[in-house]
Amino acid sequence: MCIGAGAAAIACMDLWIRLGVKREHIAMLDSKGVLRKDRPGVMDPFREAFALPASDPRKTLQDAMKGAHVLCGLASANLVTKDDVKLMGPKPIILAMANPDPEIPYNDAKEARPDAIVGTGRSDFPNQVNNVLGFPFIFRGALDVGASKINEEMKLAAAQSLAALAREGVPDSVLEAYGGASIKFGPDYIIPKPVDARVLSWVAPAVAKAAMDSGNARRTLDIEHYRETLTQRLSPSRRVMWKITGFPT
Repeated sequence: MCIGAGAAAIACMDLWIRLGVKREHIAMLDSKGVLRKDRPGVMDPFREAFALPASDPRKTLQDAMKGAHVLCGLASANLVTKDDVKLMGPKPIILAMANPDPEIPYNDAKEARPDAIVGTGRSDFPNQVNNVLGFPFIFRGALDVGASKINEEMKLAAAQSLAALAREGVPDSVLEAYGGASIKFGPDYIIPKPVDARVLSWVAPAVAKAAMDSGNARRTLDIEHYRETLTQRLSPSRRVMWKITGFPT
């Protein structure tokens, strides 16, 4: 389900569908409740594409929460209560990304559902979802191959490269930035940290390759050489580690 029906929400749900989520499984809500085809008033074509049929039982936020596996919050603060998240299915994923205050505070979500994976836009809690992980490096890859536009294949490549990087070991530089605590892939670490310098050499090459593979590039790059070139733009110590380990630190 998705709380919010603006540009960000629609773009995120379109991406979900490309990743295999069935459109009919998505309940999208705006300030009036669940988008439905039998709701009075006229919706724009983008929202109407996510409107549920009149026969669907989901009308309210609580209806949509019942049994839901994933909550994507792209609206405003404090729209969801502890009782609401208790309605969700087992081991839910709660991404409450309104800033500066999420749809439900991190501690409230974890208290109500200890089994949940919870992420917010905040840096003072686990799983910070920050667009700085995406847009600078998507543009870097797009510009370096002369892409004519940012297409869906490039967005998917960026998302998948971040998912892959999260499964890698976390370098000492990132651990030190977060007080030296152990960080490894799991419920409290499903997305790379914004300070992780490796994001540049993972996302930009993935985006560049997707642009080339989809016929959206005006220049062709050797991706491995491009990855090394990006790493060499970082600090001297990271360049040394690249040579020693074979991957950016």
